[in-house]
Amino acid sequence: MEHGLPKRSFGQRLIRDFKRYKLVYLIGFLCLSYYIIFCYLPMGGIVIAFKDFRAARGILGSKWADPWYKYFDQFFNGYYFTRLLRNTLLINVMDLVFGFPAPIILALLLNELRSNSYKRVVQTVSYLPHFISMVVICGIILDFFSGSGVINQIITALGGEKILFMQDPKYFRPIYVGTGIWQGVGYGSIIYLSALGGVNADLYDAAAIDGCNRFRRVIHVTIPGILPTVIIMLILKVGSMLSVGFEKIILLYNETIFETADVISSFVYRYGLQKGNYSYATAVGLFNSLFNFTLLVGVNYLSRKVSDVSLW
Repeated sequence: MEHGLPKRSFGQRLIRDFKRYKLVYLIGFLCLSYYIIFCYLPMGGIVIAFKDFRAARGILGSKWADPWYKYFDQFFNGYYFTRLLRNTLLINVMDLVFGFPAPIILALLLNELRSNSYKRVVQTVSYLPHFISMVVICGIILDFFSGSGVINQIITALGGEKILFMQDPKYFRPIYVGTGIWQGVGYGSIIYLSALGGVNADLYDAAAIDGCNRFRRVIHVTIPGILPTVIIMLILKVGSMLSVGFEKIILLYNETIFETADVISSFVYRYGLQKGNYSYATAVGLFNSLFNFTLLVGVNYLSRKVSDVSLW
């Protein structure tokens, strides 16, 4: 008994809440269904990595690989393993070093603006690239960096010689990371702007009374206030160190720059969908996922030990 009323069972409380919040439960059910159908059910296909899969026979009808690690062994001892791992890690490390701080810096700068109208204009302009189709973005990049593109026109106007950016392997990583920052810096700053809105305004007043100028208030008040959010985002970022979106890679690369442009995701796409070697591609993709999962768990553990901030 609670307050003179009989205690309801879990089922009764669930039915009562469902009647009261039907729309909320419906939205939650749709989200849950999406992840079950498109994220969890496809995990059953992982078994393809351990089979000599033939589409005509299906997953259950295909024979088991002999030995079971056959395709993993082919990948680890293959010609492309070192190149793929190096390219994927280097692109992600460059994006971590240069791309991860970019939205934080933009959010801090926007937070210091006094003119709300100018702030809204800057936010709108910085958000726009994120909503442009990847095909269009890559078309713009190829046009800008082509032999007769805007970049080469500026170089020749200043007395330099044309550079074939998209045919020279050494330029691919800087172009990929740099354009990625331009494309995502505005949208990525949203979460940090939200975190900045939660910083206690009294702390700024106290810091000003203590004689801190605007820069020192940012260092001693603003950054510590959003540090938990930064740590969480960093954990998620490090947890995807072997994940590079294959769409942009495939739209930009060509055979002349495979040396630096070919990554694990594009390799999986090429061998799985184009060449039909599904078992090999699934094994490579599974290795990629397990590596990322291990990194995520490890970084989350270190963060919990060092800062008491973690995902779980």
